[in-house]
Amino acid sequence: MNHNNPIMKKNIEFYISIFRKRIIISILSSLFFSVSYSQESYKIEDVAPGVIKITIGVPDKFTPYSFCEETPQIKAMESLPACNRPNSLKDIKIELTERGCKVDVPLTDSEQLYGFGLQMNSFNQKGMKRRPIVNDNPLNNLGYTHAPVPMYVSTAGYAVLVNTSRYTTFYCGTLDKVKPNPKTQSSDNRKTALSTTELYANNSPATSSVVVDIPQAKGIEVYIFLGPEMRHALQRYNLFSGGGAMPAIWGLGVKYRVKGDSKDVDVYKTANYFRKNKIPCDVIGLEPRWQTAAYSCSYKWNSETFPQPQNLIDSLKRLNFKINLWEHAFVHPTSPIYDSLYQVSGDYKVWNGLVPDFVTPKARSIFGSYHANTFVKPGISGFKLDECDNSNLAEGNATWSFPELSRFPSGIDGEQMHQSFGLLYAKVINGIYRKNNIRTYLDYRSSGAFASSIPASLYSDTYDHKEYIRMIANSGFSGLLWSPELRESNSDIELLRRIQTTVLSAQTLVNSWYLQNPPWLQWDKDKNNNNDFLANAPELEVLVRTQFNFRMSLIPYLYAAFAHYNKEGIPPFRALVVDYPADVNVKDIYDEYMIGENILAAPLTGESDTRNVYLPQGIWYNYNTNEKYEGGKNYQVRTSLSEIPIFVKQGTILPLAAPEQSVTANTVFSLTCKVYGNGAASTTLFEDDGVTYNFGNDKFNTIAISWNGKKGSVKRVGTFDIVKYKVKNWILIE
Repeated sequence: MNHNNPIMKKNIEFYISIFRKRIIISILSSLFFSVSYSQESYKIEDVAPGVIKITIGVPDKFTPYSFCEETPQIKAMESLPACNRPNSLKDIKIELTERGCKVDVPLTDSEQLYGFGLQMNSFNQKGMKRRPIVNDNPLNNLGYTHAPVPMYVSTAGYAVLVNTSRYTTFYCGTLDKVKPNPKTQSSDNRKTALSTTELYANNSPATSSVVVDIPQAKGIEVYIFLGPEMRHALQRYNLFSGGGAMPAIWGLGVKYRVKGDSKDVDVYKTANYFRKNKIPCDVIGLEPRWQTAAYSCSYKWNSETFPQPQNLIDSLKRLNFKINLWEHAFVHPTSPIYDSLYQVSGDYKVWNGLVPDFVTPKARSIFGSYHANTFVKPGISGFKLDECDNSNLAEGNATWSFPELSRFPSGIDGEQMHQSFGLLYAKVINGIYRKNNIRTYLDYRSSGAFASSIPASLYSDTYDHKEYIRMIANSGFSGLLWSPELRESNSDIELLRRIQTTVLSAQTLVNSWYLQNPPWLQWDKDKNNNNDFLANAPELEVLVRTQFNFRMSLIPYLYAAFAHYNKEGIPPFRALVVDYPADVNVKDIYDEYMIGENILAAPLTGESDTRNVYLPQGIWYNYNTNEKYEGGKNYQVRTSLSEIPIFVKQGTILPLAAPEQSVTANTVFSLTCKVYGNGAASTTLFEDDGVTYNFGNDKFNTIAISWNGKKGSVKRVGTFDIVKYKVKNWILIE
């Protein structure tokens, strides 16, 4: 860090001058609570451009940032617009009490708040009590989530992250504190409540702060990511985390997971079905029965179901399929790594298996080396990391995971391990590929803060379609990726609407872990497993092929969006409010979201073929009809089952590829560039080998595609010497 940087010096002086006043107040407060600390324990630092860290007391050893191994992308952060400081931030209060630590962040009336990880049940968090705690079934709108991130982002243009792995509560403008004012006489003018809903409703206006309760903490670090707008705050967070994930390009295709008890003959049958019927698919995922033991896991091929695993890997490779293996991290007594992990695991078992202490280098090395030699080197392309998200905290009979009182050799306790376990697990597996200069795209069921750089997409065993869409919008607030997988359905229409949504997400995933056949052949679970196919299965198959072909055509655009994520920190999937924070109409819209810079997705649910769509400022085009819409208005839009529910900004060049059955090392994308609007337009594509980390050593090209109002041009700049994109056609849409 350049401590002579005048901007950084000014930042430090600014915050020190403010917090000297605050520390006096905090000391007086601490005397009341019989807790004391010195002024030297209070520290304010500029740790990166636009990132301020406030430290008080003695923070925990095990925090989200302590597990972040990536280096902040300082140059990229320096290129962002100059930081503003909302006036409200100057009055942040942090106190140590007998209970733990309390953080009080001012909140203005106009601010709206978002984030706290992969929230399923809520979107705009102002006026809510949030407990971002890891849980396998995030129920009851408590804030429980597969991916807890103790951070929120404000429309005022900043984000606040409380760097803790403890179970923490955020009161987002819900508390009304007693103030040292003369009491005033008032009467209760509320009408008499005639229901419990009315009785316990919060009828008070939101208060002027976010209060954070961190029990047991003897100190805390608070990170502030500055704007000037909320999008820039998110960029700074992702860049501070090491930059956004850059998955292997084949991971942007279609992934299909076979039934949990499948044998090798079933896998071959599935692979041949896709290729014979020309339905795109890049990855086939194997579920539990590939192992000799699955709950807990042996990590040994089951010779009864997969007697020749290398033949399977090689045969599917010849058909241009990758293989992904399901597992979890609880180690069965018959596993080859059980004995060596015994001394570096927790003191409680899960399903009779060890819980490795992934905080320790030894546990990471044992687990990682075994996976590298047994699976990665023979050709396994990735893993599905299941069951890393704790038992259901909302049910007393959900007891399968390790308890919060667990102790681990590193010193981390069960509570902190639960909050960190999924991300630590993913880091171990991703580290294998990284070490071998191979990119992957993992599935996992738990993540956390500072996970932006991990090429992994979250999934859930829940199945509410509207919640799935909300989670796409929410994922962009926390540096996460989310895949709303397809399983069974209740009708043809629901099936195809769900497919449209998964096509418009971070990973197009069909998870047939309890289905014998693809769900479009029979969406009813029982009939599917009896091979009783729908009468109109051929027609549904055509529609599914159309949707998957669109996904394949969108890969160049998506890959460019991920490149921007990696190098600039811009979330590839994000809520409208990120791009349009001043538009009051979008503050509660969770069922529309941006894909990259120029596509607005508006998925449909249920049986309807129409929905209300709000389009922000500007001119937008219906992708299916080319109809133009003026922004700032609501529209009732009809989308058929064969269409894609997206809208494209005026001034966009949308590069669409001729769809392939899969993406291979030899794939060259043949592009048709759709130009929206008759004025000048431009876009860029990212070109590299798609499978290694060589792009980090500048082995890539930037392809500038331009339209001057009459004709198009393509300019390739960079050091990568293989052509992956060829523009064949231009279509002007006026």
